[in-house]
Amino acid sequence: MQKNITQLQERENAARLGGGERRIEQQHAKGKLTARERIDLLLDAGSFEEWDKFVEHRSHDFGMEAQRIPGDGVITGYGTINGRLVFVFSQDFTVFGGALSEAHAEKICKVMDQAMKVGAPLIGLNDSGGARIQEGVASLGGYAEIFQRNVLASGVIPQLSLVMGPCAGGAVYSPAITDFIFMVEDSAYMFVTGPDVVKTVTHEVVTPEELGGASVHTRKSGVADLSFQNDIEAIARTREFFNFLPANNREKPPRWDTTDLAARAEPSLNTLVPADATKPYDIKEVVTKIADEGDFFEIQSEYAKNIVIGFIRLQGSTVGVVANQPMVLAGCLDIDSSKKGARFVRFCDAFNIPVLTLVDVPGFMPGTAQEYGGIIKNGAKLLYAYAECTVPKVTLITRKAYGGAYDVMASKHLRGDVNLAWPSAEIAVMGAKGAVEIIFRKEIGDSEGIQKRTDEYQELFANPFVAASRGYIDDIILPADTRERVCRSFAMLKDKQLENPWRKHGNIPL
Repeated sequence: MQKNITQLQERENAARLGGGERRIEQQHAKGKLTARERIDLLLDAGSFEEWDKFVEHRSHDFGMEAQRIPGDGVITGYGTINGRLVFVFSQDFTVFGGALSEAHAEKICKVMDQAMKVGAPLIGLNDSGGARIQEGVASLGGYAEIFQRNVLASGVIPQLSLVMGPCAGGAVYSPAITDFIFMVEDSAYMFVTGPDVVKTVTHEVVTPEELGGASVHTRKSGVADLSFQNDIEAIARTREFFNFLPANNREKPPRWDTTDLAARAEPSLNTLVPADATKPYDIKEVVTKIADEGDFFEIQSEYAKNIVIGFIRLQGSTVGVVANQPMVLAGCLDIDSSKKGARFVRFCDAFNIPVLTLVDVPGFMPGTAQEYGGIIKNGAKLLYAYAECTVPKVTLITRKAYGGAYDVMASKHLRGDVNLAWPSAEIAVMGAKGAVEIIFRKEIGDSEGIQKRTDEYQELFANPFVAASRGYIDDIILPADTRERVCRSFAMLKDKQLENPWRKHGNIPL
């Protein structure tokens, strides 16, 4: 017995040491934490239960039979974040560069399967050189097994990916399927083909950072949702983010205690919207002044800035926010913002998170670049997401709601539950000047007549009263009362029940 205990201790020590002291030092020299250090920071102290600590690869080719390290380059198990269950895997770059083997993949698949069985979120900490080439197709098969589980788990349990080192080739598709991707600046990168292949095929000379670094994916491609300066910040913010999410698609979001009164007035909102309709204002000010304690966790803050998405709490419960941003492109919807908003709405709908929509949109972005890029189908993604969405939907029009964009942004016609407007709201087919130039095109030469017609159109349609008279707007409210009225609306909707017709799945315009 004592011999076995001694052997157990030796194997545990070997597993904890990973690739050895020298490789751990190399990891630290790059400003990166080890796989175990990351888990220790992510999970509540003492809560981690590790699985498959002693698993080793089964390869005998290329001298691999002489290189066996317990754990085989990935640490897996479960624990808690602020007392709530979560499953994790953390790839260990000190062991074979974190390369994925058949056994490595089997460990990840086991915790994914268990997370699905018990209905708990999954967080993957990615830091890997890719498939273990010594194993050939077996490692590729391992990736596919993970992909299949990512797809089946989508919309069932929340899946988060933290990319904290290299993630290249086929490895990128697992994070791509998950709900959110966070990256660490200067140490994380994602790309399908690396700089050497790019140079050979296209003759472009590009660094890994330029090709797939955190800046690229949070600002240009939209692949990643947020980036952080280092491992510690990324993990701390992930713990904060996790608090907004439900455990699975059968539960409502968690509720946290708050001392912020639902009836809190915000008089400053009465003067937020400029009298001049062409002047911008920051929609985030509305979001933070509505939210409990002013806490707003914004997602994709550096990408498609003409739309703002993220999570707040109202009376302690999570609410997803989608808001047009007048500060960028006047709040117009374009291809990128439509995709950004649509995916977020679909996530909220999948996980029973109510949606608050703040509208100030002059329409869809015009131009050949948008039309050639498919604004029709991409804009329809946002429309589809809102129309399909069955969770409580509260919409507030702060200023402009023009044309088809009015319809798309959670209008009453797309089953908006409560649709409110500020007195500054303008709900019309288009702006007064453009409308008059079309309706009265024969009078274009008469500047005085055109101005008179513009004023007339402005008086008739550039307000919320026509929409309210038809029931498309439920009420026109004072901006200062926004938090109270929105909180009341969501409280009324907390037991809402709505189901779409049975189908295998819809065919969203991809």
